[in-house]
Amino acid sequence: MHTLICGSIAYDTIMTFHDHFKNHILPEKINILNVAFLVPEMRREFGGCAGNIAYNLQMIGGSPLVMATVGDDYPPYSQRMKKLGLIQAHIKHIENTFTAQAFITTDMADNQITAFHPGAMNFSDKNHVTDAKDIKLGIVSPDGRNGMLQHAQEFYEAGIPFLFDPGQGLPMFNGKELHDFIRKADYVTVNDYESQLLQERTECTLQELAKLVKGLIVTKGAQGSIIFSNSKEIKIPCVKIDEQIDPTGCGDAYRAGLLYGIANEMDWQTTGQLGSLMGALKITQRGGQNHNFSYEEISHKYFESFGSHIP
Repeated sequence: MHTLICGSIAYDTIMTFHDHFKNHILPEKINILNVAFLVPEMRREFGGCAGNIAYNLQMIGGSPLVMATVGDDYPPYSQRMKKLGLIQAHIKHIENTFTAQAFITTDMADNQITAFHPGAMNFSDKNHVTDAKDIKLGIVSPDGRNGMLQHAQEFYEAGIPFLFDPGQGLPMFNGKELHDFIRKADYVTVNDYESQLLQERTECTLQELAKLVKGLIVTKGAQGSIIFSNSKEIKIPCVKIDEQIDPTGCGDAYRAGLLYGIANEMDWQTTGQLGSLMGALKITQRGGQNHNFSYEEISHKYFESFGSHIP
């Protein structure tokens, strides 16, 4: 049985700014913002939420199935997917478009400024959840607006449990639409900033929203994460690492850990800890898909971090 990952396939152009944004953005002049950042380092990576999640989920031993739309420039990514052994049956080519592109600038405090061109992602509603077979679990991650709405509805109607991960797509939806997503979903995951926006738009607290789902997960970067489930708040520690290289894709790696834990019916403590570990392993390498660990290595690092074994 597969985990169906609905979301973006994208190319990431990642740049490093050797200073802090706060030294160049004046709060009192934000209304006339006109800045340029010198970025001596630049590289192009394979990315997109669906691509990153699938990469990490397969690394743990899961069975990801990607559902996404791509443009005319997809062939290099396709070759990579073939090399990794990832199924591409539900990756649809949209002619005369670009594959989604993210242009990410990171400063010395790991703050990020991103410009995003959706391209073929805007046609994600041309894919249908019902076209995929043998699906045990799904995720609706950042994608085209219509596609996210449609895929959530299709998961719900098919009775397939799914994780709602609005990510950077959250601002596209109003409070009523977000409420509808959450009522249909079995699980919801957001980062700290997104959790604030989610509460503002829905006019509900996290505790109130958590009552609508089996689990609501909030990631807080270096402060770890919190899982709200059955009126309980489960605190997940951040895994300590020797060196932080690049935060790009850490959230996607965390979500892969969540999906693996949920699919394998692990308890929330174990599931959250696995997500935390996957995010930490990712941050040690540049890009969203350049870290590479065997299941044995992941299991060993899990034991080192938490003093127990992955079930």
